Amino acid sequence: MEITHSTPQDIDAIFNLYDQATEHMKKVGLLFWQGFERSLIQKEINENRHYKILVDGQLACTFCIAHNDPAIWKEKDKDPAVYIHRIATNPLLRGNSYVKHIVAWATRFAKENQRSFVRLDTGSGNDKLNNYYISCGFNYLGVTKLDDVSSLPAHYKHGSFSLFEIPLN
Repeated sequence: MEITHSTPQDIDAIFNLYDQATEHMKKVGLLFWQGFERSLIQKEINENRHYKILVDGQLACTFCIAHNDPAIWKEKDKDPAVYIHRIATNPLLRGNSYVKHIVAWATRFAKENQRSFVRLDTGSGNDKLNNYYISCGFNYLGVTKLDDVSSLPAHYKHGSFSLFEIPLN
């Protein structure tokens, strides 16, 4: 297993994983992704914030990070943190604990970059996913409603969101 930067050549495969993840979300969750702009993914790739997990050369999982997330984390965004977004796993490879590998990677990355927290959010109401994030080492911080979602992808425009963090101090 290898975690490495995504490249422009990966965009079609990334969107394929997003589409498959969205279909899975529709079956198991209350909130699901409503598509992403290719320009967003290209920007993340250009900024070296988009990653992929390869297993035997096959795309197993993808995710991105951010260093700020004020629309979701509001006042807490002032804390130095790494925010994990858009984890999508190849359905043929689910069950291999990729989130735990991402958390270990993000924890090392955060420490190396003088960050105090690893954070993520997800749509509220999906107890199975919430419990999985807790099993990956996150503390559940509760549910938030968002105010200004104009800078966020479409799925943030409705509903509430569960917040999770791992303090590194």
